Amino acid sequence: MYTIEQEKGRLDDLTVSLVGDLKHGRTVHSLMYLLALYRNSARLVSPESLRMPDHIVEAMKSKSLGVEETEGLRAAARVSDVMYVTRVQKEKFQDPAEYERVKGAYVLTPGLVAEAKEGITFMHPLPRVDEIAVETDAYRGTAYFRQAANGVPTRMALLTMVTGTPRSTTRGSRRGSPG
Repeated sequence: MYTIEQEKGRLDDLTVSLVGDLKHGRTVHSLMYLLALYRNSARLVSPESLRMPDHIVEAMKSKSLGVEETEGLRAAARVSDVMYVTRVQKEKFQDPAEYERVKGAYVLTPGLVAEAKEGITFMHPLPRVDEIAVETDAYRGTAYFRQAANGVPTRMALLTMVTGTPRSTTRGSRRGSPG
């Protein structure tokens, strides 16, 4: 959410598409709950076998998050302010043939970027496998490297909040240490 706010300048009134393995992805599950805290809509783009769990979709709808499930990647890109792409997680599949069937279903390519809504931001939790073409890295709206960099100070802030321990700016002034 920090990266979305940095990239878009707001957290409200956004159309955010979540793409790929929505069934197993921790990051997309968490993002859904955060999106529901603001006035947003979510497009869930995945193959049938990797759809967002029903209990999450229903919970979000009950919180008034606009949710649309689709398999149409290009149509979602044309209306999205943010597109959050995830990899299909091979290790989650019992049947290797099923993984092979869906692994390349949604790939961020230069062609997709060209068709997308003007000013769209593309995000990804990294690491990528084959769901993002390296050629798209040059597009100014690809924020996944900035997103990864933002993870460090965000985690630091969260840990400080959870532990109640303020970060010291002077050497040797940790709790319990002299000086």
